[in-house]
Amino acid sequence: MRRHAGFHVFRFTVTALSAAALIGCGGSDDNDNGGAAGASATAEQACGALAGKTVAGATVATAATVAASGAVPLYCKVNATIAPQLNLELRLPQAWNGKLHYAGGGGYNGAINPLAGAPLSALKMGYATVTSDSGHTGNVLSADFALNDTYAANLFGSLSVPTVLSSAREMVQAAYGKLPDKAYFEGCSNGGREGLMAAQRNPNLFDGIIARAPAYNWVGFMGQFNRTAKALAAPGGSFSAAKVATLAAAVRAACDAGDGIVDGVVANPQACTFDPAVLRCAGGADTGNACLSDPQLAAVASWTGTASWAGGAYTNTGWALTGNEDDPGAWATWVSGPGGNVQGALQYLFQDTTVKNYLARNRAQDSLAYTWDSNLNAMYALAALNDATNSDLRPLMNSSAKLILWHGGNDSALSYKATTAYYQAATAAVGGQAAMDGFARYYIAPGVNHCSGGPGADDTDLLSALDAWASQGTAPGTLTATKVAGGATQFTRPLCQYPQYPRYTGPANNAAAAALASNYTCTAP
Repeated sequence: MRRHAGFHVFRFTVTALSAAALIGCGGSDDNDNGGAAGASATAEQACGALAGKTVAGATVATAATVAASGAVPLYCKVNATIAPQLNLELRLPQAWNGKLHYAGGGGYNGAINPLAGAPLSALKMGYATVTSDSGHTGNVLSADFALNDTYAANLFGSLSVPTVLSSAREMVQAAYGKLPDKAYFEGCSNGGREGLMAAQRNPNLFDGIIARAPAYNWVGFMGQFNRTAKALAAPGGSFSAAKVATLAAAVRAACDAGDGIVDGVVANPQACTFDPAVLRCAGGADTGNACLSDPQLAAVASWTGTASWAGGAYTNTGWALTGNEDDPGAWATWVSGPGGNVQGALQYLFQDTTVKNYLARNRAQDSLAYTWDSNLNAMYALAALNDATNSDLRPLMNSSAKLILWHGGNDSALSYKATTAYYQAATAAVGGQAAMDGFARYYIAPGVNHCSGGPGADDTDLLSALDAWASQGTAPGTLTATKVAGGATQFTRPLCQYPQYPRYTGPANNAAAAALASNYTCTAP
């Protein structure tokens, strides 16, 4: 069980809310604390123990059982608020396994995410699960909360997770009569950033952390969103669906076979040396869908190249060309925009709201006319709030907590190359690979989009792997990833530890064999 010494590293003024969080951490880790319902409590009994109560600063608004329906089991749903504005939802299973799962948010948060994905899987395994809106109500694509509410900005940046976890632990104790034996965090995108933020600033908070596609370099990747949006918005820079398809097909033709099989996924990207310049239209003008103009090549270069600001104080590693840019959840969603309208792309929308509410602090500001590092003080403030770039994970290592990093190989939202850079920097900071292997793993899932989706195998039970490591000392090795569609497994692949990739070693021209993970071998590039 974690001792929450990490709470003492808060870098902001302690408010009434964070003081309540500190008080909430004072509970013993003993398991005989005499809660109202008992460790074998049913969901209905757990609800009864919390209804109408204020526990560790969290005032319960509703506590009611939810009937089983489809994939969702019977559970107790508890909604509570930590005054003045931090809302959480605690879900208590019918048969508790003694552990707590914290599910991270996404984008700019602002709402309680529906029970699906990782939280649903955890609940079905018997975990008590908790999530929050991170301290404000709003659209996931909007940073409007940060313009005039410094407190909300601090909650989003780093304070909401430790504060909610403190209350959730005590609420679980009130429901079941004991504190959780283990507490794990799992999140993707901003949720991955929240996980790394906890690992860096509160290393004793969780027994294990799963950080998927972590948005840890907030200033850097938002800045590159801004730079690429400008390149796409420049005359002749936009990409139609046909242009994106041309780019993706050329990458696949050059690199798909580098992993031992031509299957539409480039699983060995380090062997891919494709140069987009081979697609240049004659004279650099746009002469049709079979080539790229000079402005379009400039947009590709902006997206793939390393970006730098403030004399190199802030950087971002660019994206790799994967050959799956034409997947519906890739470029059209995140980069080029639907129908080539960059202002409809999610990268544009995220950088736009960031410019308006954090940097220019003016909602009338045209983000395409804004110079990313024109206000260094605003940039420093944004980094202090939201960046989780500290690669020195020795405090986490010394806490005996475990960390699993994961990234989709076809992620057009956040670059897996940035996560790789963080992993490499952390490996150096903790003293080398042997030390890193003692508490951390990193996996890249070929062909997988942002958090899920794409042509690759996107479903892996990382929570069970983490729990086996944290509870039993069984470190994860090669895992199995599955592609499910229509409720049926389409194929499986090994999920290899970085830097290995899954190389096909089965019989040639055999579709049935190619669908089985057993016919692939994790191989060094």
